[in-house]
Parts: sequence; structure tokens; C-alpha cells
Amino acid sequence: MHLRLCVCSLIPRIETRTRLLLVIHRIEDRKTTNTGRLASECLVNSQVVVRGHPAAANEPLPLQTPAVLLFPATDALPLERLASRLTSDGSALTLVVPDGNWRQASKVRRRIPGLRDMPCAMLPASEKSNYRLRSEPHEHGLATIEAIARAFGILEGRGVQEALELPFRAMVERTLWARGSVATADVTSGIPRGAMRHNPA
Repeated sequence: MHLRLCVCSLIPRIETRTRLLLVIHRIEDRKTTNTGRLASECLVNSQVVVRGHPAAANEPLPLQTPAVLLFPATDALPLERLASRLTSDGSALTLVVPDGNWRQASKVRRRIPGLRDMPCAMLPASEKSNYRLRSEPHEHGLATIEAIARAFGILEGRGVQEALELPFRAMVERTLWARGSVATADVTSGIPRGAMRHNPA
């Protein structure tokens, strides 16, 4: 983002019992529209692993058990039910989230040691994505931070979900404002003083 539109001041530091392990594809890691990194900045109990580098292709993930992979595979179970079963002894859950486009994310399970046999969790059907910076080929596709926010809403409560969604919404709205796609009044987090729109002329 343009420096004057930066959302860093809006990023909360959220303490959670649930641990986030973000597995980000190396190509996705370089994109300015990536949202997984934003989620990890918000969550104190999180770790990021960048995959796709040939030299580290077969390195196992730093997993902590019990863990679930957040991806709607054919054998995925509802997150709430799966988490309840895996943490019945009081253990904290590790939520493993692939970050990349749909094609990249779908390959994570079979390409990374330790994930093939990990149970998959899916989110309940809910409102559509608010991510308007990229096209989404899947009807119920979400930006990574949206999926994480909704998952943590189930696992940690609605307050955590809302705290994660705030900087994401600001990132989307300020970017669209800079492109001239939304009005200033529609930017709920406000526009910092001195920021200017892109002028295509």
C-alpha cells in the first residue's frame, strides 16, 4: 500500500489459546494483495512458513498437536465439531492454514510432510467474501484473513473475529479508494491526512 494509506496503526495484537500456523506459497508471499501475513501480524500466537522453495521442498512443518488443516477437502469435517473432539482433554489447537490461490492451497496437503494424514476442517456456509481486490473463481472462496477470522470466531469468540476483520476491511477500502473505485465516505476506517488518490489521467 501507499505509505500514507498504511493500515499498520490499525493492526491489533491478539492473544489467543489457538495457534495459527500459516503455510504461505513463496509466490503469494511477494504479492501486495496478500492477506495471510496481515492475519499473522494480528495474532501473537502465530508462525509463518514459506513453502515452494526447491531447497526446502521436503522440510516438515513445525507442528504442534493436536492440529487441523483449514481446507474444504472432500473429507473435511465442520471446524467446531473437529476442534471439540481434538481438544476434549484441554489441549490447545493448532490451526494450519494454506495461503495462496486455490490451486496452490489445494496441493499443500499432499506436498508437505505431516499434512497428508492431518484432519481437514471446513467453515460453515456464511456470507460471501468482502475481498474486492482479486477475482474469486469459487462462489464461497474467501481471502485468507477472512477464513482465519471466521475460524477464530468459532474457536476464540466473535470479538477475535471482528478484531481480525478490521484491518482487512481498512486494507480493502483504502486500496479501492486509492484506485478511485469507492467514495471517501465509504471508507469506514477513514482516510489519513495527506493521502491522495491515483489519477489515471
